[in-house]
Amino acid sequence: MTLATGTELATAANEHLANISNTLIYSAMAVYTLAFFAYIAEWLFGSRSKVARTAAALTTGAEKAKSAPAVTVQTAGGTAVLERPKVVVRSSAGARDVPDGPGAHGGDEQGDLYGRIAISLTVLAFLVHLCGVIARAVSVQRAPWGNMYEFNITFSTVAVGVYLTLLVLKKNVRWLGLFLVTTVLLDLGIAVTVLYTASDQLVPALHSYWLYIHVSTAILCGAVFYVGAAGTLLYLFKDSYETKLENGGTPGRFATSFLERLPASSSLDKFAYRLNAAVFPLWTFTIIAGAIWAESAWGRYWGWDPKETWAFITWVAYACYLHARATAGWKGRKAAYLALIAFGCWLFNYYGVNIFVSGKHSYAGV
Repeated sequence: MTLATGTELATAANEHLANISNTLIYSAMAVYTLAFFAYIAEWLFGSRSKVARTAAALTTGAEKAKSAPAVTVQTAGGTAVLERPKVVVRSSAGARDVPDGPGAHGGDEQGDLYGRIAISLTVLAFLVHLCGVIARAVSVQRAPWGNMYEFNITFSTVAVGVYLTLLVLKKNVRWLGLFLVTTVLLDLGIAVTVLYTASDQLVPALHSYWLYIHVSTAILCGAVFYVGAAGTLLYLFKDSYETKLENGGTPGRFATSFLERLPASSSLDKFAYRLNAAVFPLWTFTIIAGAIWAESAWGRYWGWDPKETWAFITWVAYACYLHARATAGWKGRKAAYLALIAFGCWLFNYYGVNIFVSGKHSYAGV
């Protein structure tokens, strides 16, 4: 009988924990799938009889416009009478005066029950998911974001955590649940198939406390940017829907059933803007922290490495969005397009640069 050495025992223990992590990630995916079906049920079985608020508000506004009294305008040559004065539907902030939708449940008790089940399953999946990330970290005795697989599973955990935190803060964001869980499942599916990397130690250059500071803030920023991008995308759909109603059009039944339950376009716009504005200073710190780490590891603060370059491009894109959003002429859809472009830069900075471009950040592997 041969006794194993201490190193061999440590390796076996690490492999065991890595296998536990994999099992927990797959288990989390299974629970997320159940949550996905619960969110679907919330949308399908929620009442559709209470979701005509936007149309009613815009119709009322149009009727008021028609019944408005005549307006007299003094001119140099006499008096001109406008029988149908122009009515400004949008406020000075660029938002229509319409209420938020009732939510995915449609204001219905049955729909609300499915929604609560979906939230409970999301919380359970998040906890299992988090345990999987922790097990992965313990298996290698380091931060669980040393390669793209680890970054993916950690990023999706934080994204769900941001969503649940907003719920705890009494923010009405349950309408985001279906979109969130769907994309998290896609992210984890890519992670466990295409991006999976066996548990291993890092190269010496990554053994620094800056790994915990720089990369953790990048993950948090990305998760918040992601939630903000989801809000921006839904804003564009809701704004188009409101515009069509405002112009007398008739949207399809599916669009009406879905979009009427979302918050008003103005609420979605504010939601996305506040998230992006709140996390932008942290993204600035992330770039600064990366520069400090680069000086320690490579002897220079900035070298226009592809990862550094695209991090800076992302910063510029979000800075342009925030500036445009604060400028009267760039509110609404134009600013929303900038926000999506900025998030696209963040995605390319992670996926595109890591997979298609070689640089000093390529040593972590896929």
